[in-house]
Amino acid sequence: MTEEQLVAKAKEIHQRVITLDTHCDISVSNFTDSINYTQELETQVTLPKMNEGGLDVAWFIVYTGQDTLTSEGYAKAYENAISKFDAIHKLTEEIAPEAIELATTSDEVRAIHKKGKKVAMIGIENGYPVGEDLGNVQKFYDLGGRYMSLSHNGHSQLSDSNTGEEDDVWLHNGLSDLGKEVVVEMNRVGMMIDVSHPSKEAMRQMIALSQAPIIASHSSARALCNHSRNLDDEQLQWMKENGGVVQTVAFSSYLNTEKHEVRAKFEETIGKKIMDSLGVQWVDRKDFRTLSKEARETYYENYMKMQQLRKERMKDMKELPPAVNVSDYVDHIDYLVEKMGLNHVGISSDFDGGGGIEGWDDASETFNVTLELVKRGYSEEEISKLWSGNLLRVLDEVEAVARTMKSKA
Repeated sequence: MTEEQLVAKAKEIHQRVITLDTHCDISVSNFTDSINYTQELETQVTLPKMNEGGLDVAWFIVYTGQDTLTSEGYAKAYENAISKFDAIHKLTEEIAPEAIELATTSDEVRAIHKKGKKVAMIGIENGYPVGEDLGNVQKFYDLGGRYMSLSHNGHSQLSDSNTGEEDDVWLHNGLSDLGKEVVVEMNRVGMMIDVSHPSKEAMRQMIALSQAPIIASHSSARALCNHSRNLDDEQLQWMKENGGVVQTVAFSSYLNTEKHEVRAKFEETIGKKIMDSLGVQWVDRKDFRTLSKEARETYYENYMKMQQLRKERMKDMKELPPAVNVSDYVDHIDYLVEKMGLNHVGISSDFDGGGGIEGWDDASETFNVTLELVKRGYSEEEISKLWSGNLLRVLDEVEAVARTMKSKA
């Protein structure tokens, strides 16, 4: 096939399949009457960008950063989580119900897509807002949450995090007793268990406890990029045997460390100059969590401005260090397919949470992933499974387990 024919074929496939991205972070400030996803915002995901790139389903994330394991910490985290649930509901029920609807099942995804609307789904990143109240799992499910990770960056009250690898300090040696109860409760209500952030031992224990398949909502292959957020070959085998799915993540530093670091150093130099011109002092990623909530929000706003200015400035630059791109990304998909089989691999971006690569830097460029898959010989049926079929199959199986558990109760 010529390049023109390949593009034409890819466009037809992209139009027909349901494209689903399991990880898009949000800020509640973009879900108001005056500023929202119906507009062309600087965020990587908006309705105009989804329309332009042909992204059909976005899992919006109820994310809460890790804080103290105290009643005060849990109360704040719960409040934060509810504010994000409310924001997503506001988008789908008040701001733009004619353009996007919330789905909680695979049947609803297909029905909404058939109507020509975009689909919102909800994932929960960090089980920290559950606190010590098991009943919150049901509450979050009732609000539309259909997957949850039991930790994020730092050990939660439920589970150790992958970040423990850095200093080999663990809180629970896997899951806490409450974490084990949460796994059973997630099976009971029909919520997918996400293992992208928990530690390897926590993941092993989750798989042993769970009666249903699990997911990694945004992780890639550790054999190709040695980062603790990626899954090693042993973990991939566990996922395959469990019947789960790994949603390959388009996060530059999880795909190709060497390319990422050279490019990042170059971009940081430019970014610091732009931030300086904005009158803002540069903050390293490791120090970001030390800022107050207000300072973080202000810095993030300026950082987003800087990114846009940097992107414009770099367009005219020659001989840039190569960026991690869609080809590097699909290398991970290829590897995961080879190790686990096609039925256990999916796609995610981590947009607005640090994700984005050259060629798929926001939702408007979603087609480029399909194009690269077509170039590598994947069939339409295979591409459909990668984009949404495998993930929705796991969601169906998790719901079936929940029905069985409830019928036996």
